[in-house]
Amino acid sequence: MKSLRILVAATAAFALFPAAAQEKVLNLYTSRHYQTDEALYDNFTKATGIKVNRIEAGEDPLIERMKLEGARSPADVLVTVDAGRLWRAEQAGLLQPVKTKILEERIPAALRHPDGLWYGFSMRARPIFYAKGRVDPALLGRYEDLADPRLKGRICVRSSSSVYNLSLMSSMIAAAGPEKAEAWARAVVANMARSPKGGDTDQLTALAAGECDIALSNTYYFVRLMKSDKPEDRAIAQKIGVVFPNQGDRGAHVNISGAGVAKHAPHRDAAIKFLEYLASPQAQAYFANGNNEYPVAGRIDNRELASLGEFKKDSLNVSLFGRNQAAAQQAYDRAGWK
Repeated sequence: MKSLRILVAATAAFALFPAAAQEKVLNLYTSRHYQTDEALYDNFTKATGIKVNRIEAGEDPLIERMKLEGARSPADVLVTVDAGRLWRAEQAGLLQPVKTKILEERIPAALRHPDGLWYGFSMRARPIFYAKGRVDPALLGRYEDLADPRLKGRICVRSSSSVYNLSLMSSMIAAAGPEKAEAWARAVVANMARSPKGGDTDQLTALAAGECDIALSNTYYFVRLMKSDKPEDRAIAQKIGVVFPNQGDRGAHVNISGAGVAKHAPHRDAAIKFLEYLASPQAQAYFANGNNEYPVAGRIDNRELASLGEFKKDSLNVSLFGRNQAAAQQAYDRAGWK
């Protein structure tokens, strides 16, 4: 309810802007909640003179709000994390196709919608983390290895309803087919050290504390611990090693934080300029340094993130994560992955 109250108040505020003033305005609906994104918006305004009005809320409230607003929505751009969530907005008919030379040149084809409904602007990998000294990393060369009976009682992982795990399962379905992917999920459940709970950081904390020996997490959560001002966080990171799986075949699973132009965007030109700005070297550096995400274009300017090493990425188009999402959840449910 709090998120919806914020959305209503912000939408009402948009209505107060005189029409002339709105010519240099961008209305941004975003579920990214990182303080470091402030610099992204400030620098866009400095570069273009376009003021950014922001609504920040969870993904589902934002999508529901846009659906309720319909053709009268003030939203110009929707920004959210995970291709699976962008797919939800796409399925609700909330985005419009946009294709420009800059976007197609700078954003790899695998990290954008085939029809230009949305684009990935930062990337996060979901590798396997392990407790140093307690696990032989050679046992973890592939995601499929998490099903090995030798790992019984050793895995920590968050719930199956997490969009990060849904996208991982969607990629498994694409790689191996639904039957083998479900069998994999069932075997991982048998290897869990505890029932799924908490977020990615909780899995890493449990790993360091000895509650389990192996965990799945997005890379930026781990790098946050590495860079933390708190000695206890850095101590957690020092106990943990990372394996980027499937380097001999399809590559490690990666996902995106992305954006698309709203279907009824009142400031379409400004919205396109904003997407192109997010693909710029300056903005890409903010993604890498601000939230420890991999840039989709350009080099990694983040010492701790770079220290994880280079790795082969799954070339599967991330739009498939949404298409396979329902099948992924059903497979998890049948496998008993809570």
